[in-house]
Amino acid sequence: MEIVVSNKTSRPLYEQIVVQVKTQIMSGELKAGDALPSIRSLARSLQISVLTVQKAYDLLQADGFIETTAGKGCYVSAQNQDFYLEEQQKKIEGCLNDAIEIARASGITLEKLLDLLTLLYEED
Repeated sequence: MEIVVSNKTSRPLYEQIVVQVKTQIMSGELKAGDALPSIRSLARSLQISVLTVQKAYDLLQADGFIETTAGKGCYVSAQNQDFYLEEQQKKIEGCLNDAIEIARASGITLEKLLDLLTLLYEED
C-alpha cells in the first residue's frame, strides 16, 4: 500500500490518507482481508503524527472500509463496496438537487433536464 501526503494542499493530511485508501480499495489494489500498516508504522513512514493516522483510520472504519481487531491490526472490510456506493450516491443526489433548483429557476423542463443528463452521461 502506497500513501503519499503533502502539506502543500488545502486538504488535511488525514483526508488525504482516507481518500487514497478508499481509492486503492475500490480499484482492487487493496482487497478484502488485506492488512493495513499499523498506525505507528504509517505515521513513521509518512513522518506525521500518530493522531493524524488514527483519525484517518477511525473515519475509514466509520465508513465501513476497514475493520479493526484489537491486538491484530486493521484490515480491509469485505463490505466496503456497499458503503462506498452509498457515499457516492449521496454526493450525486446533492449535485442533482442543485441542478434541479437551477433548472426550475431557469424554466428548464424535466424532459430537457433528462435529455441533458442523458447526453452528458453517454459522452466519452
